Amino acid sequence: MVTAVVGANWGDEGKGKITDTLAAKADIVVRFQGGANAGHTIINNYGRFALHTLPSGVFYDHTTSVIGNGVALNIPILMKEINSLVEAGVPKPKIMVSDRAQMVMSYHILFDKLEEERLAGKSFGSTKSGIAPFYSDKYAKIGIQVSELQDMDALREKVENICLKKNIMLKHLYNAPELSVEDIMDELKSYKEMIAPYAADVSTFLHNALKEGKEILLEGQLGTMKDPDHGIYPMVTSSSTLAAYGAVGAGVPPYEIRKIVTVTKAYSSAVGAGEFVSEIFGDEAEELRRRGGDKGEYGATTGRPRRVGWYDVVASRYGCRLQGATDVAFTVTDALGYLDTIPVCVAYEIDGVRTEDFPTTALLKKAKPVYEYLPGWKCDIRGIRKYEDLPENCRNYIEFIEKRLGYPITMVSNGPGREDIMYR
Repeated sequence: MVTAVVGANWGDEGKGKITDTLAAKADIVVRFQGGANAGHTIINNYGRFALHTLPSGVFYDHTTSVIGNGVALNIPILMKEINSLVEAGVPKPKIMVSDRAQMVMSYHILFDKLEEERLAGKSFGSTKSGIAPFYSDKYAKIGIQVSELQDMDALREKVENICLKKNIMLKHLYNAPELSVEDIMDELKSYKEMIAPYAADVSTFLHNALKEGKEILLEGQLGTMKDPDHGIYPMVTSSSTLAAYGAVGAGVPPYEIRKIVTVTKAYSSAVGAGEFVSEIFGDEAEELRRRGGDKGEYGATTGRPRRVGWYDVVASRYGCRLQGATDVAFTVTDALGYLDTIPVCVAYEIDGVRTEDFPTTALLKKAKPVYEYLPGWKCDIRGIRKYEDLPENCRNYIEFIEKRLGYPITMVSNGPGREDIMYR
């Protein structure tokens, strides 16, 4: 069976922890989209880790970790990540990389930085990891697959064409030094050597695993609001963040995805620019940011302070619907124990009209949050292992949100550790 773990919101919902927990019973964990532009923080008996490319199941010796064809593969970052795990005492994980995955090149990162600088105050809040230029090249059919490293002569011809196109932009748009064919060929030769032990036909491997009845986890990056089709376009990422894309980005039939665990935080947070209706600011925001996550609300990849706000039912219900949620995992509930009352955004007001439906970006810019207020529980809930043992007001908060979402909250997380999770 295939289970997908995906985000309902803007990313940073705690998917890494949920994947790490579910991986205890999985045989294979697959990253199916995105690149090293966002990270999943994992805390376990080996220590605290921020993963950027590897799936969150790498800490178990019974799992195979797979980088799917839908991933933006930054080979040096992947190698660094593997080495850092081994150096921390983690047994070297079994890793497979799809030979159909395409590689993030140094010039993708260069173009990402140059474009953000050019846009200045109107930038997209990119992590400058090369993701948008990478996916642009992929769909313009000038990306480079891992499999192409087998024929360096044919690749040189392709690289010459790439340089021709890129150098016109570098010279005339960015006033920057031009690319060298030889430098890029040297880069590709080093990547060939690095990736050789891991490259494989992932789709066939997963096909055979399904025939054998293996348990497969698909791990998504970011969340519904960052999907290029259904999110807050244009302030989105460059690959689909939806569970449906898991079938494409891993190479499995869509009907094999039987369970979709959609992760949502007990409050809202986001990295990067874009509409965020329930966002809060100033001291109120700083207090929530300081108490959130395991070390505060700061990006696992960038260290940037995350934007924070109150729980947004409108966005989360939409996020769960687009993901096709069968289960909802509710995370970082412990962060709210300091509040006397907790606001929950239950609707938007747009041009004086109340709506509970998530609108397109143009209307979202005008939206104002409509709040209901629930009593807080005013205590630390870390260490509680049974849902029934949570304070009544905490259970009421979770059940209020569950009813408004219309999707079952089956997992509740009340701390950063692998064991800090309750099942309903």
